[in-house]
Amino acid sequence: MLSDIPISLDKVRKEEIDKEILRAGIIAELDAINLYEQLAAMTPNKNIKMLFLDIAKEEKTHVGEFQTLLLTLDKQQVEELEKGKKEVEELIK
Repeated sequence: MLSDIPISLDKVRKEEIDKEILRAGIIAELDAINLYEQLAAMTPNKNIKMLFLDIAKEEKTHVGEFQTLLLTLDKQQVEELEKGKKEVEELIK
């Protein structure tokens, strides 16, 4: 993603805008996590590695914050996450 919102928010219905903004935030945080973990894996410098991994961990918290708020707004998302969880649980039994 690297700073580009993946959808045109001006085309989103007014009642859906907050959900889409939160999803864009989640995407940005996941992108940052991937970047920081890749950079950490590339460096032999333990201090740089430690810093990038610590920042990546903070971004994971941000994902949780965005998702928590999104789930208060999108009940269908809550239901589908639960379905997905059950499907995985059945697969890994």
